Amino acid sequence: MADADVRTLTHALIARPSVTPDDAGCQALIADRLRPLGFACESLPSGAVSNLWARRGTQAPLVVFAGHTDVVPTGPESAWPSPPFTPTETDGRLVGRGAADMKTSIAAFVVAAEEFVAAHPGHSGSIALLLTSDEEGPATDGTVHVCRILDARREAPDYCIVGEPTSVDALGDTIKNGRRGSMSARITVRGIQGHVAYPHLARNPIHQSAPVLAELTATTWDNGNDYFPPTTFQISNFHAGTGAGNVIPSEAVIDCNFRFSTESTPDGLQARVAAILERHGLDYAIDWTISGLPFLTPQGPLCAALQSAITAETGVQAQLSTTGGTSDGRFIARICPQVVEFGPLNRTIHQVGESLPLDNLAPLKNVYRRVLEALLPDTHDAPAPGRPD
Repeated sequence: MADADVRTLTHALIARPSVTPDDAGCQALIADRLRPLGFACESLPSGAVSNLWARRGTQAPLVVFAGHTDVVPTGPESAWPSPPFTPTETDGRLVGRGAADMKTSIAAFVVAAEEFVAAHPGHSGSIALLLTSDEEGPATDGTVHVCRILDARREAPDYCIVGEPTSVDALGDTIKNGRRGSMSARITVRGIQGHVAYPHLARNPIHQSAPVLAELTATTWDNGNDYFPPTTFQISNFHAGTGAGNVIPSEAVIDCNFRFSTESTPDGLQARVAAILERHGLDYAIDWTISGLPFLTPQGPLCAALQSAITAETGVQAQLSTTGGTSDGRFIARICPQVVEFGPLNRTIHQVGESLPLDNLAPLKNVYRRVLEALLPDTHDAPAPGRPD
């Protein structure tokens, strides 16, 4: 019955067209499922964004499942094999927007919590869900907003699983135990506009930029470490010119991005970029934007519990990884010492025809339940490690 519950709840969530930042009633549905279990459900909206904080228990350790109810736009609906917000089962797969990213994870955790509480009503510690409708959007009014509130009232989690789709080839093969930081820059190189026939009367910012960009792209920023690959630098856009073929432009604008490991810091990278620009004598301005700091959860109670649960349920040996883009884990890691991401296959996320294998639903739910059993044993058992009250 519980396995059917995961399927039913996943269907109900996919059927709600919660294109970011619209929650479309997903969080209310979840809260209605959690209240009978003894969860105190708190709505923490910010702007147009819906956020839900639902907690059962008051003691440490606090185990949090974090996720997002919003999804990306569908793209052309005519290209879908079935309507994107009509959950459809075909050829052993569940098709619908949000099937993999990440409504199945949310449904699996809710049912896992129901099973766990029914079997262990006297469990130690606390369980909570942190849900937002702002993960696929600007991510300014969602998880980061809730984390500020939790930090202010000293309600920080001890362990957190973010239900992002992390599996690559088989359910359980990959756990994200950290993410690289992301920092972007817009560099404006100022020149002097003029006629191409009289370059001595002008200063070409494209010519001046070329050796600088060559050095920036050839620089080794760090060598990474046991958990992170080396920091990378990429140029994403280069804008210059007036549209005329005989005019030297007055400026060139370069957009670039660092994906950086814990071996580098924003201040350090910014200083090294400035030193290169100064050494080449550029007249420039630079604007920096930090969208996320790197975070890392080394081997410890949370990684061990999750790896053990995955092996017991699927037979797969999960590998720890820090590859990929940013997630809301970057905000939670500021207030929680152990944050990982684990969820279903990510092969079709954000694609037309997003789907996942139906036979992944029950094992995913069981993995989440096993983690709760490992971290929150019954009170007559030895307590799980965590911060003291």
